[in-house]
Amino acid sequence: MEYLALLMFVCVCLVLLLGFPVAFSLAGVALIFAGIGVVTELFDAAFLQALPSRLYGVINNQTLLAVPLFVFMGAMLERSKIAENLLTAMTILFGRFRGGLGISVTLVGMMLAASTGIVGATVVTMGLLSLPTMLKRGYSPSFSTGIICATGTLGQIIPPSIALVLLGDVLSSAYQQAQLKMGIFNPETVSVGDLFAGAVVPGLILVGLYIAYCIGMAIFKPQDVPSIDVEELKQEHAQGSVVRLVLTALIPPLLLMTAVLGSILLGFATPTEAAGVGAMGALILAMWQRQLTRENLKAVMDSTLKITAMVFMILIGASLFSLVFRGLGGEELVTGFFEQMPGGVVGAMFVVMLVIFLLGFILDFIEITFVVVPIVAPILLAMGLDPIWLGIMIALNLQTSFLTPPFGFALFYLRGVASKTVSTMQIYKGVVPFIIMQLLLLGALAIWPELVTWLPELIYGK
Repeated sequence: MEYLALLMFVCVCLVLLLGFPVAFSLAGVALIFAGIGVVTELFDAAFLQALPSRLYGVINNQTLLAVPLFVFMGAMLERSKIAENLLTAMTILFGRFRGGLGISVTLVGMMLAASTGIVGATVVTMGLLSLPTMLKRGYSPSFSTGIICATGTLGQIIPPSIALVLLGDVLSSAYQQAQLKMGIFNPETVSVGDLFAGAVVPGLILVGLYIAYCIGMAIFKPQDVPSIDVEELKQEHAQGSVVRLVLTALIPPLLLMTAVLGSILLGFATPTEAAGVGAMGALILAMWQRQLTRENLKAVMDSTLKITAMVFMILIGASLFSLVFRGLGGEELVTGFFEQMPGGVVGAMFVVMLVIFLLGFILDFIEITFVVVPIVAPILLAMGLDPIWLGIMIALNLQTSFLTPPFGFALFYLRGVASKTVSTMQIYKGVVPFIIMQLLLLGALAIWPELVTWLPELIYGK
């Protein structure tokens, strides 16, 4: 019976590789294997009776309300030329130095990640805005594409990240299951705010590594990252005062990010309430930029509807898949595999991270979060791992898989908007140093978990 569950998992991966829609692939394969299980008397159809209550739980989940609100916030900021103004301001500040344009792209990517939380939107936006400028100014195509892909994926780890919102909901349920297995009752759960707090320090370290790499390139390969003449930019964009341009480009998005993230970390608002503040703030910024047109509003609402519908349809399909997987004994199979593995919890964690990394080549983070994490997280948490640390490790691992050739999603996003003069091999070559940096950070978090747990302990006492 357990091996039927394993076969079901393999079939889902194969069906997804063939390009079928994720939500319907999960649900369809699960129903087929449930039917096979019922016929062979290896599956109890009573498991499917739990599906309505699960779906009602999804509908009634206040945390998941943050998803459409954060998506709306990010889409509105994307349409309101915030990124364009930020890039101009940062280029004027740092462009005169070698590697300064790379630093500018990193800082703008960080702020966009903290505003949108959507990897695809950030990579495409930065690719359209900064890649032509960097190539025109003499920057190496490999470095240019690498820094854009890497900073675009910061939306995976820097809060308020959609990935962390979804992971927080899944890990909360997994934490409760793990406590039941250990015979412990603790009313506290893992909140999205905990994951946001845990992601702050690793996210800032990663940004610092990217900036250090830009400085290193300026020292050792100055021909690849030349300085640029910012006078032309000043004349074109600065009306009267460079300081005014920089302040008007920086302060509004910084205020919005502080209001959203600060209200969550300081306990003034839940992530859902803060997402509402962010959505309203994005509308105000769009109005201030004179971009709140009927056309832009319609485009933002269409984008929000499509992404939200996709997320929740995948969640419904994943709920059905996990029910059938457990009904076929898949959970016992995975638990037994981990318990027999040499190295104990360290070996189990290594295997899970490797599997998630490899699945990240073919599956989006949403599918991995809803399908894989609910299977492995309760087992790892029952082994004594910290749930906040586990969540950040998974998020950072998925971010790395977004960059890894040949299947990294960020590479496909950039390839779609990059000039034909930039080869695919140049993109692959450019992301290698950033993959190494992310793997080094993963190793550092494994050795020093306090890098993740320090801030949540300081704020929430966890």
